[in-house]
Amino acid sequence: MLSMQQSSELPVRSVDLTVIGSGPGGYEAALRAAKAGMKVCLIEKAALGGVCVNWGCIPTKALLRSAELFELVKKADRYGIKVASGEIDLAEAVKRSRNVALKLSKGIGFMLRRAGVDVVQGEAFFNSAHDLDVFRDGVRVETVTANHIIIASGARSRQLSGMEPDGKRIITSREALALKQLPASMIVVGGGAIGVEMAWFYAMAGTAVTIVELLPRLLPLEDVEISEALQLSFEKAGITVVTGAKLEDVTVEGEQVRAMLVAEGAEPQPVQADHLLVAVGVTGNSDGLGLECAGVEVARGFIVTDALCRTTATNIFAIGDVRGGMLLAHKASAEAVIAVDTIGGKSSTPIDESMIPRCVYAEPSVASIGLSEEQAIARGYTVKVGRAMFAASGKANAYGNLEGLVKLVFNSADYSLLGAHVLGHGAVELIGELTLARRFELTAEQIASTIHAHPTLSESIKEAAENALQK
Repeated sequence: MLSMQQSSELPVRSVDLTVIGSGPGGYEAALRAAKAGMKVCLIEKAALGGVCVNWGCIPTKALLRSAELFELVKKADRYGIKVASGEIDLAEAVKRSRNVALKLSKGIGFMLRRAGVDVVQGEAFFNSAHDLDVFRDGVRVETVTANHIIIASGARSRQLSGMEPDGKRIITSREALALKQLPASMIVVGGGAIGVEMAWFYAMAGTAVTIVELLPRLLPLEDVEISEALQLSFEKAGITVVTGAKLEDVTVEGEQVRAMLVAEGAEPQPVQADHLLVAVGVTGNSDGLGLECAGVEVARGFIVTDALCRTTATNIFAIGDVRGGMLLAHKASAEAVIAVDTIGGKSSTPIDESMIPRCVYAEPSVASIGLSEEQAIARGYTVKVGRAMFAASGKANAYGNLEGLVKLVFNSADYSLLGAHVLGHGAVELIGELTLARRFELTAEQIASTIHAHPTLSESIKEAAENALQK
């Protein structure tokens, strides 16, 4: 809990809406509300843009771009280009990623100022459902009174007992984004999106990487066929993947992390590495806000809301990671629209998570929307599956990126699209077309009959739909 120390004669700011947090959901909510004519205050304790812009989505993608280019340089002779063998300069790659993040953070500040949003630096703490105290360095500096409040405080890395980060040898993705020297070895605990992306980056940079995932496969929430193909690709790239496994007896000894690798059906094996990256998901930043003073209910670290993002306090809304569900920046932005429109008295439609695309930015990348084949069958659908392999694509061959496929899952009753899954170079860009197809309930025939430019990677979407129809 924050200190109750305060300065005398505190200013009181009265607004229509206060937004706590400036991540993708928070700044979208503030901008949208200001555009609608509300007087808006945004409270942020760190850099504008939140974790996504400063320590998540954006700097991660900047680093992954460096790794992608480095990998291309190593293969340059295949493309008729002679270059001296090089090495990645991790410090320069990190510097570039920080500059990209800084640029976008400044851009958000400019947009908020232009929209007339009052930005207050500090930590917010509820003392009622309408009143927030703002603390800076433990000192209460002002009070904000608002008709409505949107909580967009995000999430933080979840910790595992016995693997608590020390910021040096046992690290989270935040420290992994700012290492100045390339480690010789790294163990990544967690085969979800964050673990997969960081493992791929460091492996491409030259680190010996081992991924340890407790569940039977990487990306355990994705389609089985896609997950298994990704694992094969990773192993081909030299990444050691151990699934159905966990680490025990983790210790830090000098400059090494040591542990026992316990895999189902195998004898425990000692392992060690320069760094242990713990990437086992996140928990909502719901503590330290004084939510109990506002009557806001929390369950398992996430704020409880209804379908329109309203909390148990009727004037307070929660959006983004702190609300739970899919922990995606674009979901937070969509929830911002719902919350602000509801506050403004407009009709809002709850989010259907089956309409939200999911992306993992390794190489090959993974993108999906809707149901996996396994989920569709479990829900009682009889399915038709269409596939198109990138190895048969002219554009993929020209690129030299032959791994992966487009997999479309249709309802055999009417051939409507239930789910779409792409593994391969550019998958995260191809998912846009499939998101539209899912959103407007297009059929296999409609997708197959749509003319696609040649040669493009997107032709594989058309070919996957044709493949389903041929069956």
